Amino acid sequence: MSSEQPLLELRNISYSYPGHNTCLLENINFSINNERIGLIGPNGSGKTTLFQIIMGLLKASEGEVLLEGTAMKTETDFRKLRRKLGFLFQDSDDQLFSPTVLEDVAFGPLNLGANPDKAQKISIRTLEYLGLKGFEERITHKLSGGEKKLVALATILSMQPKLLLLDEPSNNLDPATRERLINILRGLDQAHIIISHDLDFLASTCSQLYTIQDKTLVSCKQKQVHSHEHIHPYGDQPHQHGT
Repeated sequence: MSSEQPLLELRNISYSYPGHNTCLLENINFSINNERIGLIGPNGSGKTTLFQIIMGLLKASEGEVLLEGTAMKTETDFRKLRRKLGFLFQDSDDQLFSPTVLEDVAFGPLNLGANPDKAQKISIRTLEYLGLKGFEERITHKLSGGEKKLVALATILSMQPKLLLLDEPSNNLDPATRERLINILRGLDQAHIIISHDLDFLASTCSQLYTIQDKTLVSCKQKQVHSHEHIHPYGDQPHQHGT
């Protein structure tokens, strides 16, 4: 990749649902290299749809997705892209399908060509990094919601992607798991884009914010300092706010 080429670039992306003339997304231009970006916006504004277009799960009505300067035109192209981008689904049950945790986490490395021994070592190392040592033989569908979220994250980290696309990663997490996830994301080397309605979570994990406004992607130029009142489930316990 040339130093002048971004890792991921969107050029003039527009999208309309099949059979509808109204655009959901219109003329989106965006690029990312090593940034950590948060994406906010109301439900139905097209945030998840944009992720699905990037991954080739939906086809843009117009425009191009480029990986390291190369336009993704075919399914073969997008399969190559999926080897370098990790997509965390909003619902972990849509991402986890193997009987045990180790099988789920090892699926990615095996699919990328690692032999079984290497895939197992990568998977165990990834689980340990996420604080999930001892989970290898746990039954995936019996895990708690927070545990499933961390295992789903392990399934994409085991493939060592260059960019993470995380769709509502803090949704329905208890305070301790949410804080744990913040610390994990802060410690990762990968660039990421996080969709979330949790502004404190984004402030803790991202350096730039974008929103979808009038069908297009708009940079929030400055973090607005504001005060607000809220209730913590364990308000008498120490906790942190993003800055």
